Amino acid sequence: MISGDPLVPGAEALGEAKAYLRVEGSDEDAMLERLIGSAAELCERFVRQALLRRGFSETLELSGAWTRLGVAPVQAISGVEGVRSDGSAFAISAEAYAIDIDAHGEGWVRVSQAGDAVRIKVAYQAGLAADWASLPEALRQGMVRLTAHLFTHRDGPGDAGPPAAVTALWRPWRRMRIG
Repeated sequence: MISGDPLVPGAEALGEAKAYLRVEGSDEDAMLERLIGSAAELCERFVRQALLRRGFSETLELSGAWTRLGVAPVQAISGVEGVRSDGSAFAISAEAYAIDIDAHGEGWVRVSQAGDAVRIKVAYQAGLAADWASLPEALRQGMVRLTAHLFTHRDGPGDAGPPAAVTALWRPWRRMRIG
């Protein structure tokens, strides 16, 4: 099970979307912020990467083998706890586990001495960029274009769906997993 801090693109994203749409004033800000959030979540699902760096917590079944974390690219692994069968968590000593972040940004954890743990809980930071402005231009532009499409069409009749340019912009950033 993975939980994470919310994805919040912020004021810079709103400014870019408003400029692209040529929207002045703040009457549409709340709607645009929701649409930007939706576009960012869709982008994350499409590229299979966290966009903005934020905290995640993942509970994994206990295994003596290396286990890959579910969100990438991992920037830092900050903690590993044991979880007992009753759900209570406890600290695992640093000598009892190993962590690694590979060249592809995949986070890995292996527990060698679990004590009475049946699962482990791993806390980590993951994301391509620290903020909206640091994201690759193609990802930002795709999210802005999708936001504009959602804003303009609002699922009206005859809506042909998002522009193909959106996925074309995102596709080079898409991570594929085999197996």
